[in-house]
Amino acid sequence: MVRIGILGATGAVGQRLIQLLDPHPDFEIAALTASPDSAGKPYRQAAKWRADSPIPANVADIEVVETAPAAIPDDVPLLFSSLPSSVGAEVEPTLAEAGYVVSSNSSNARMDPDVPLVIPEVNPDHVDVLEVQRDERGWDGALLKNPNCSTITMTPTLAALDEFGLESVTVATLQAVSGAGYSGVTSMEIIDNAVPHIGGEERKMESESRKLLGSFDGAEIELHGMDVAASCNRIPTLDGHLENVWAETRETVTPDEAAAAMAAYPSAPLPSSPEEFIHVFEEPDRPQPRLDRNLGNGMAVSAGGFRATSDGIQYNCLAHNTIRGAAGASVLNGELLVEEGWV
Repeated sequence: MVRIGILGATGAVGQRLIQLLDPHPDFEIAALTASPDSAGKPYRQAAKWRADSPIPANVADIEVVETAPAAIPDDVPLLFSSLPSSVGAEVEPTLAEAGYVVSSNSSNARMDPDVPLVIPEVNPDHVDVLEVQRDERGWDGALLKNPNCSTITMTPTLAALDEFGLESVTVATLQAVSGAGYSGVTSMEIIDNAVPHIGGEERKMESESRKLLGSFDGAEIELHGMDVAASCNRIPTLDGHLENVWAETRETVTPDEAAAAMAAYPSAPLPSSPEEFIHVFEEPDRPQPRLDRNLGNGMAVSAGGFRATSDGIQYNCLAHNTIRGAAGASVLNGELLVEEGWV
């Protein structure tokens, strides 16, 4: 059993991490960190709990500490980070330098050449970038990232299509309000409305997907050569990012071939990876957020609505943005780090 800590444990993603990690077959929650205002309080007092299940009894009385190496016990080797990126950019390298291995959902450093950006079912070999990271930075610990929630929804489906030679991708997202955090979008902004801009989201999708599908030669990651263009929109659903994807491929691909490639795409041999990684719907009006976001306990990706275009394929895909797209992605990466001997 690996003792683990959660950084930013009082926030929305931190609460999801607690839900997913208690209980867990390989991990024991042993440390919770938050802002100085919360430090010194038991978790049940520090957190305004909004998750859809009670605070686990053995977590409720853990004393919250500040997010700093001196406050985290030495026998907690693996940390899951849900820190705001501005805080993560400062704290995560300090923790890695101090010897902790950090599996982070924060957006800082995702595109740094020596920081692996990983979806275990897609590019588990990229975890070996940590060897380069340790050599270059002199760290005893390590820092690994999972991608943005909208990128996680789309990229596994693209990985399945890459056998046909991906050349360009256009995507329009319909993203749930939970992706902005509890207070990120007010009710007056989003009810009876759609917001056709999410700051920085397009850039993340366009760059992160190319890194995830790139190749690692033992020294550096070469980005995938496809062109990616994204338009990101906020809509009034609670959870589940739905995305409309147009993929141009070098080889001709039929809707049936695209659907079969996704349905056959393998899952990962990790405790939190779903048995069926990409669920393919035959119905033209699926997937839908309310109906399909919880497939595979929220860890699956789903796809449907396949049709041929003049130079490729069009389809829709969906994933639960705070489970597969955030907390669950970090947990999977933590499991991979243990499986590969980095923890």
